[in-house]
Amino acid sequence: MSMSLAHGDHRFAAVHAGLAQAHLQAPWALDSLADQGVSGGTAHYTADQEIYAEGDQATTFFKVVSGVVRTCKFLSDGRRQIDAFYNEGEIFGFEAGSEHRLSAEAVSDCTVVPYRRRGFDTLAGRDERVAGQMFSYVMRCLERSQDHSLLLGRRSACQKLAAFLMEMATRRVSGNVIDLAMTRQDIADYLGLTIETVSRTLSQFEREGLISLSSARRVCLSDIKGLRALNA
Repeated sequence: MSMSLAHGDHRFAAVHAGLAQAHLQAPWALDSLADQGVSGGTAHYTADQEIYAEGDQATTFFKVVSGVVRTCKFLSDGRRQIDAFYNEGEIFGFEAGSEHRLSAEAVSDCTVVPYRRRGFDTLAGRDERVAGQMFSYVMRCLERSQDHSLLLGRRSACQKLAAFLMEMATRRVSGNVIDLAMTRQDIADYLGLTIETVSRTLSQFEREGLISLSSARRVCLSDIKGLRALNA
């Protein structure tokens, strides 16, 4: 068990539990880890390259420096379920237990910084500001995880795709234009749809004037109010 738990810090127990499924924007606390030599420099991965596999020992977690990473689970029938996408500045791979529950792969060419879990636990165990900041971050990030669960429960493909586009708009946007790093198959596996349904729904959105597609991965949000209405 980590040092913070040994000291009875229940707040940090919640952080460990929440980080397993949450997005996390990297806080200043990670700069302290780098200063103390517990980060491993940078690592580079090409598109679709595995970063770690389900069941690997979770001795390290990562911050995305550039590119996009996905975490996913491969089901017994060969299907893939994508749990989350991680963009620049976000943390992934911080687990509640000793093993990674999901696999992590590069969506695009990406650069990440690995951090040793033990070093972080030590820092948080002796610095209440670090533990408090991480707790605050994870509470906000748990909202994203809950939103994804609710997204998968939506009835229609239109609702799911509208919610996805609005999510991406809050995270990777220049004006009303979203440059998607992920393929349509990635989107389908994230939303629990088929790739044919994703393509058909995007075409429907374009015909209805909700979006325009200048390329397969560049989406202009032409009617944000209309998309929000679908996402309500």
